[in-house]
Amino acid sequence: MAPDPVAAGTSAQIHRYFTWEEVAQRSGREKERWLVIDRKVYNISEFTRRHPGGSRVISHYAGQDATDPFVAFHINKGLVSKYMNSLLIGELAPEQPSFEPTKNKELTNEFRELRATVERMGLMKSSHLFFLLYLLHILLLDVAAWLILWVFGTSFVTFLLSAVLLCIVQAQAGWLQHDFGHLSVFGTSTWNHLLHHFVIGHLKGAPASWWNHMHFQHHAKPNCFRKDPDINMHPFFFALGKVLSVELGKQKKKYMPYNHQHKYFFLIGPPTLLPLYFQWYIFYFVIQRKKWVDLAWMVTFYTRIFLSYVPLLGLKGFLGLFFIVRFLESNWFVWVTQMNHIPMHIDHDRNMDWVSTQLQATCNVHKSAFNDWFSGHLNFQIEHHLFPTMPRHNYHKVAPLVQSLCAKHGIEYQSKPLLSAFADIVYSLKESGQLWLDAYLHQ
Repeated sequence: MAPDPVAAGTSAQIHRYFTWEEVAQRSGREKERWLVIDRKVYNISEFTRRHPGGSRVISHYAGQDATDPFVAFHINKGLVSKYMNSLLIGELAPEQPSFEPTKNKELTNEFRELRATVERMGLMKSSHLFFLLYLLHILLLDVAAWLILWVFGTSFVTFLLSAVLLCIVQAQAGWLQHDFGHLSVFGTSTWNHLLHHFVIGHLKGAPASWWNHMHFQHHAKPNCFRKDPDINMHPFFFALGKVLSVELGKQKKKYMPYNHQHKYFFLIGPPTLLPLYFQWYIFYFVIQRKKWVDLAWMVTFYTRIFLSYVPLLGLKGFLGLFFIVRFLESNWFVWVTQMNHIPMHIDHDRNMDWVSTQLQATCNVHKSAFNDWFSGHLNFQIEHHLFPTMPRHNYHKVAPLVQSLCAKHGIEYQSKPLLSAFADIVYSLKESGQLWLDAYLHQ
């Protein structure tokens, strides 16, 4: 057993050796948190609150090897490593494996070779022209939505057409802010962050810090209960996944009639998430956390659309237009974002390797010009989760390499038509609801 660590930053500490058993004990349950990157052991207990990506996302790897997520999330690993030196407390003992026995060694090593190949191929470099044209098409549609009302008047037809165009603007801006948020457009974090604030704040009226806080957790531990906020609707609204649904039934817990969840999903899922929840929660988030820069960007959005549309529609007409747009956008957003994850495996964190963690929780939708545009290339969800900083226009290039890796290791690589992916959301909810009912009544 290795000796207890001493205060961070001392030279003696760098040469201390630890076992995986000791690392696993520092998972945060007793407040102390360690993690491992490239066999080096770091004490992140105090650093979590200062972590630029948020305290929770790094804490989700406490007690575990975090080498692959560290590589996946950071575009300037050399700079980040310098800041990590003060957290270094030692390394794994020579006889210890490089990662835990729950992780597939051969798969992990081959994926790291694949990542090196992808970088040599230049697939992590973006086309600035692609993203410029994408931004321009959003801005042109935004202007067109206003011009229709200004030029042709405020009839029912022009009102509806303007709402549809604004819905497209909001949805597509959502996919574009996602690119900047993942640092996949520019080679430096500064420019990505600036454009992220502009797109999500000024074009959409939402805070970048809120998106970072939620979305990075989802990528770190997709479909892992209590670690992925995207499945927080379990158990209070839905029973998700086979494992968790049976577990809930055995515990005799019933917050909703889950055996009917595939029906009420159409009422409380796609139509309401944005207009009845996100629209209001984002203001609570920025005020409660004192994110004043985000709030300032959001104010520019609401000021702009208010001054643009109230003179044309009046206050009531403007509010009606705004909530119709949010309603339409909500349906678009929920169906697209849930089709890749809800039908997949949902469970507690089992501390599996990076590839297995991502593949069991994600699936793809077939490539087509419409599917790529409609989903913001998130139809390549597998590739996006394995390489979150990769520019979206390169997903289809790396897909064959990922498929080969999966085939070699017997991992299912799922890709399906768009409408089948939508239907699978409902089918999976029906199945997990029935599993919950059977366990609730008979186990």
